[in-house]
Amino acid sequence: MRRHFRWDKKYLYWGITAFLVLAAVIVFYLAISYLPELGKWLGRLMTILGPFVWGLVITYLLHPMMLGMEKHLFGPLAAKLYKGKKPEKARRFGRMLSVIVSEIVLLAIIVALFYLILPQLYSSIVMIVDNSPAYIANLTKWVEQTLHDFPELEAYISDALTDVNTNVFDWVRSTLLPGLGSVVSNVTNGVAVAVKAVYNLIIGIIVSVYILSDLERYSAGARRLGYSLFGIEGAERLRDALAFTDKTFMGFINGKLLDSAIIGLICYIVCAILNMPYALLVSVIVGVTNIIPFFGPLIGAVPSAIIILMVDPMKALIFVIFIIILQQIDGNFIGPKILGSSIGISGFWVMFAIILGAGLFSFWGMLLGVPVFVLIYTAIENAVAKKLKKSDLPVEVAEYVDLESIDPVTREVIKKPGTEEE
Repeated sequence: MRRHFRWDKKYLYWGITAFLVLAAVIVFYLAISYLPELGKWLGRLMTILGPFVWGLVITYLLHPMMLGMEKHLFGPLAAKLYKGKKPEKARRFGRMLSVIVSEIVLLAIIVALFYLILPQLYSSIVMIVDNSPAYIANLTKWVEQTLHDFPELEAYISDALTDVNTNVFDWVRSTLLPGLGSVVSNVTNGVAVAVKAVYNLIIGIIVSVYILSDLERYSAGARRLGYSLFGIEGAERLRDALAFTDKTFMGFINGKLLDSAIIGLICYIVCAILNMPYALLVSVIVGVTNIIPFFGPLIGAVPSAIIILMVDPMKALIFVIFIIILQQIDGNFIGPKILGSSIGISGFWVMFAIILGAGLFSFWGMLLGVPVFVLIYTAIENAVAKKLKKSDLPVEVAEYVDLESIDPVTREVIKKPGTEEE
């Protein structure tokens, strides 16, 4: 007697599951196989859309300035010119003036950077290299005179200066100067890379003008798309996440850039007044390294002081004292005023984020490590708080100080003996 196979839901379920697993493995294998081609395609797509990416970045950087100008300067000016008539035309006129002036400010900064600062930086480095033997000789003579009563220390420092002269400046001549020279030549001579960058910049500025001119409509379109894709609750959560990311991440970077620009400018003005050697080069080093939290002032002060030390040791001492005062002013007044409230994590976690970011991604890791870590830290903190609330447990960290145990039934926090609040 022949027995017929009987279909069962359990067998059907496992069969479909096995088929889906096999299909997923095949798709994963094909994705891995074509990953290089996919990377090339995505790279080509990003190259094509590069000008629009530039435009979005420019829009994001300029929209606070544009809105400020419109609110406090060109908006009231347009209202007075139209004398209360045709308010829509007055608004468009004020917006147009705000956009144009913001773009001009951006172009002025770019021109100042590439055609004023970079060539002078290059000239300063060339001068340092060319005059390095005389600088080392003067510094060695000063060390001999100052440390005359300490011959062993004098010999050690003289040998160190000799090593600097033979090794560091050879590296500057063979590696740094050719690289920096190529950057300057690319900018000034109009090589293909510079032409491409100029093209992206021009198209990006045009894109930013379109977006800034009708910023509210584009923002409304983005919100409309979000609500259509994610629903009300999902779109609201997404908007909250983006707002927090903007406040924590980009707000931190923008504030740091502005803070560092101000510090660099103050440093240049004071160094010029004090007649410090290589004032522009030193100020750029101080300003750029100031972007890095915690370690930035030290990273910038050390090479700058060494550069001045080779020319005039007494001015190097004055420079160090000035940098200490400047960093105190920045840390207590300028920085908090620009960046607003604290980033929300302790100094320990700031140092941890910088060291981890530097180890993984070098300079960019040092720069972006803190805001990225704040995002991760906050996400974990919110998840922990949500889980504790769901379990009817205390949320605040202070509740867990001197904790002995928590009653599993009543959820009552039991402190260690002798630490209960009176």
